[in-house]
Amino acid sequence: MRYRLTFIAGLAVGYVLGTRAGRERYEQLRKSARRIAQNPAVRNTAESAALTGRQAASKAFVTVSTKVEGRLPAPVAERVRSLREQRAADDDEWGTSNT
Repeated sequence: MRYRLTFIAGLAVGYVLGTRAGRERYEQLRKSARRIAQNPAVRNTAESAALTGRQAASKAFVTVSTKVEGRLPAPVAERVRSLREQRAADDDEWGTSNT
């Protein structure tokens, strides 16, 4: 019960502080966020981070699937094998940009 009351009190304080900031501050923050998101350096960094993450996930998928493949039931092992083959055949152009 104590945690619930603490959560409700925090919610109330956040609401009051948020409403005091007002609509003008909200619009100002929104414009700043949009300007930052449209910055080419930020976009390129986000795209390269996403590409790196996908590459790491792909490597992890291959590593884990090869280690557990012998311990899985046959239908699951077949599905893992088909997914691995699909990933090898795909040309992933995510993260490439013309900006």
